[in-house]
Amino acid sequence: MKPGIHPDYRPVIYRDRSADFAFLTRSTATSDQSIEWTDGNTYPVIDVQISSASHPFWTGKQRLLDTAGRVEKFRQKYARRGPQGT
Repeated sequence: MKPGIHPDYRPVIYRDRSADFAFLTRSTATSDQSIEWTDGNTYPVIDVQISSASHPFWTGKQRLLDTAGRVEKFRQKYARRGPQGT
């Protein structure tokens, strides 16, 4: 590897505020915010919108956001048709 051309690879905390979950890993991502971790050291923190603690695939909880009955309209429209659009 050429010296001086690679980004700094250091410990970073990723935090999912919606699930109150955080984990320490290594990354080249940067952040202006920092937080004190359980080991007593201060690390940069990056807030993410979704993680394994809040993603429906990993949690097994599926959220269905239905606005104005769109899901029901879809089901009614395509329930009349048979397989392969017949």
